[in-house]
Amino acid sequence: MDRPGFTASLVVACLIRVPSEVVKQRAQVSASSGTFHIFSNILCQEGIQGLYRGYKSTVLREIPFSLVQFPLWESLKALWSWRQDHVVDSWQSAVCGAFAGGFAAAVTTPLDVAKTRIMLAKAGSSPASGNVLSALHGVWRTRGLSGLFAGVFPRMAAISLGGFIFLGAYDQTRSFLLELGRESP
Repeated sequence: MDRPGFTASLVVACLIRVPSEVVKQRAQVSASSGTFHIFSNILCQEGIQGLYRGYKSTVLREIPFSLVQFPLWESLKALWSWRQDHVVDSWQSAVCGAFAGGFAAAVTTPLDVAKTRIMLAKAGSSPASGNVLSALHGVWRTRGLSGLFAGVFPRMAAISLGGFIFLGAYDQTRSFLLELGRESP
């Protein structure tokens, strides 16, 4: 995996992901406001930077997540291949993707908690400044270890399912295209 190019793609992807995540999270905690109303309020009250609150914390979560998930996925596939003495099938790759995604989700949950606190903080408050270490310390001080891992099981479940589907589909597509390439003159 090309680490500099891969990291750059994560940073660019977050340019799109973060504004939608900010609006989504605020919609989830809002009693009755519609999505467009929330979006408009963010722009009016905080400007465009309000849509990017939590950008740094999102990138700081995504990079370690990917640095755990993808090498673990490849290692699990290699181990399974070695144990059965042939390359894993796509469904086996999907299972490895589910485990790798779930594990990466678990170990990066504190960063996800910090990101969420930053995105949902009231404008002008200390957490809204975007300092990840400060957000982590605040959660630790008020809620302890359980606060840092709040939502770990739903996060693991969702990301495991995603890892199963996406990495399994990736492997199936890759196998199909390699086979197609072998058949072509």
